[in-house]
Amino acid sequence: MKPKIAAFPKCYIEQIAGARTMSVFDWIKMAGALDADGLEMYEGFFTTLEDGYIDSVGEAIQSGGFAMPMLCCSPDFTQPDPVARQKAIEHEARMIRITRRLGGPRSVCRVLSGQRRPDVRVEDGIEWVVDGIQQLLPVAREYDVILGMENHYKDGFWKYPEFAQKKDVFLKIVEAIPDRGHFGVQYDPSNAIVAGDDPIDLLVAVQDRVVSMHASDRWLGDGVTIEELRQSDGTLGYSPKLKHGVVGKGLNDYPAIFTLLAKNRYSGWISIEDGMNGMEEMAESLAFLHQMVDRYFGENPVPHE
Repeated sequence: MKPKIAAFPKCYIEQIAGARTMSVFDWIKMAGALDADGLEMYEGFFTTLEDGYIDSVGEAIQSGGFAMPMLCCSPDFTQPDPVARQKAIEHEARMIRITRRLGGPRSVCRVLSGQRRPDVRVEDGIEWVVDGIQQLLPVAREYDVILGMENHYKDGFWKYPEFAQKKDVFLKIVEAIPDRGHFGVQYDPSNAIVAGDDPIDLLVAVQDRVVSMHASDRWLGDGVTIEELRQSDGTLGYSPKLKHGVVGKGLNDYPAIFTLLAKNRYSGWISIEDGMNGMEEMAESLAFLHQMVDRYFGENPVPHE
C-alpha cells in the first residue's frame, strides 16, 4: 500500500482554535479544493466534545470526500503537580475515543511529552511522560487507536517549548515504550531542524516505528546560517529568519526521507502541515508530495538499498 496524503490548516490554526473567527466547518469546505485524501484535525478546533457535535464534524469530513486519519492533541505530562498530570491523562484518553469516533480503527492520536519547564529535571520529566503514555495504552488498545508521539517544537498555545524537543530526550521516551501495536512515532522533519537536529539522523533512529508523518519545509533568510540561529541550549526558536514555504523547496532532504520510508514499506499517512503563505502554496506542496509518493511507492519505484 502507498502512503496517503492529508492536509492540515496550519495557516488558519489561530483563526479556528484561537480567535474563533473561522470554524472547522469553514476549513473542511475550503479543503474541498485541495488534492488530499484526508484532513488532519487538532483538538483545539472543536468548540465542544459532545458526541453530537463531534459526529457533525465527522459527517462534514465524510461529505467532503475525506478521511480523518490523524488527530493532533497536546497533552502536558511534565506538570509537577500529579493531579494536573492525571487530568492531562484523562483528557488524552477522551481524545483517543474522539479519534476513533472521527477516524475509525487504526487512526492516529498524537501525544506529546509536555512543556520544558525550567524547574523540571530531565529524569523526572521522562518518568512522568512514560508513565502517562503507559496509562493511556490500554485505552488505545480498547479503541484500536495508535498513539503517535511527535518530535514537536511547541504547541501554539503553550508557554514553554516541547520537553522532548531534542533527539536524545525524545528517543529515551520512545525506547522506554516497547509497544509497537498501538504506539509509534509521528515524524516531523522540520521540527528536527527547529531543534537543531538532523532530520535524517532522527528518521534513521525511528524508521521502523513511524506511524504517521508531517510534511512541511523551512529555509533560511538571506545571509543567515543555522549556526547563527542556534541558541545556547542547542535549540532553535521560530525565528523570523527561518521561513516557511512550499514542501520540497526548503532544507529538508525529501528524496532521502522517502527513500527511508519506502525501504521500511511505510503505508501510513503523510499530512502537509504548512501553507503558511496561503492555499496556493498548500496546493503546490500537495502536488509535490503526490509526486514523491508515485516516485518512491508507485509501479516503478526508485530503487533503494
